[in-house]
Amino acid sequence: MQIREHGIPKRTLDDPHFQFIGICPQLPMDQEVWPIDVLGEILDRVEKEFTVDLDRVYVTGMSMGGHGTWGMALSHPERFAAIAPICGDAHEDMVNLRKISHLPVWAFHGTDDDVVPHEDTKKMISALRREGSDSVKMTSYEGVGHDAWTETYENPELYRWLLSHKRTAE
Repeated sequence: MQIREHGIPKRTLDDPHFQFIGICPQLPMDQEVWPIDVLGEILDRVEKEFTVDLDRVYVTGMSMGGHGTWGMALSHPERFAAIAPICGDAHEDMVNLRKISHLPVWAFHGTDDDVVPHEDTKKMISALRREGSDSVKMTSYEGVGHDAWTETYENPELYRWLLSHKRTAE
């Protein structure tokens, strides 16, 4: 229910205009991070059980889900059309960012976040640009703390932006 109150389902679940399959795993309380292989297995199952346009698979998440967004993209860059990490813990030294330089990225972060430093996301975006990515952007919410997701997921432009992208070869 927490995801329904704060995540992408809050905006999309009861709106018939949104024709998405949304996978919104909630991190169990006894875990600190999702193992990327488990997230990949969840995505594999959904792609097998439902009709999925494999060229229009996107990943977004907030906080630890933002961290998972970066992790999924870096582990499986060939699977996604675009990513939208929100206040996700990420460091430009996570791995070779060249692997995701082809992916459109729209990152979001509050400037007053006291949980995950705003500067971390700025560094990721700068590092991606240094790797030659010309399809990255960042929205910083001035004076906003860790909850950068409410404004992000209420913004219809996010959904237009996601749907404007199709998966391309690296």
